[in-house]
Amino acid sequence: MSEAKKSARRLAREVALQGLYEWRMSGNSLPMIEDHLAQECEAWGRADRPLALVLLRGASGNADTLEAALSGCLDRPAEELSPVERAILLLGAYELTHRIETPYRVVINEAIELAKDFGGTDGHRYINGVLDKFAPQVRAAEVEHAAKQRKTRD
Repeated sequence: MSEAKKSARRLAREVALQGLYEWRMSGNSLPMIEDHLAQECEAWGRADRPLALVLLRGASGNADTLEAALSGCLDRPAEELSPVERAILLLGAYELTHRIETPYRVVINEAIELAKDFGGTDGHRYINGVLDKFAPQVRAAEVEHAAKQRKTRD
């Protein structure tokens, strides 16, 4: 999808992903990373900046807890994941656990799109599999309701 067609919310997730990646790789402070994003990130001007900052701060601030919660859904330790996939999973896990106003399918689909744009060749499949296992653990009622609705339509 071209940059011009992406929604402000999608761009916010891209900005947050770039910030999480920089945070993991550089060890820089969040204020420094936020300043860098504001000055250098092309998506910053069109992104939903408040959402980007909530996602970046929330995912980084809860990283250990989120990765511990995700660990049962991973086939290897989080430290062995590619840095991009690790950041996408962190972002997705944060949204699933702390941004319940966003439907779980939207969170998963947005994470898949991030993986297609920024991750490895089949990284999106891995992201999908992990978050599909994680979502019922943190949003059981919503996932169950969606499954019942699909059965009713079939």
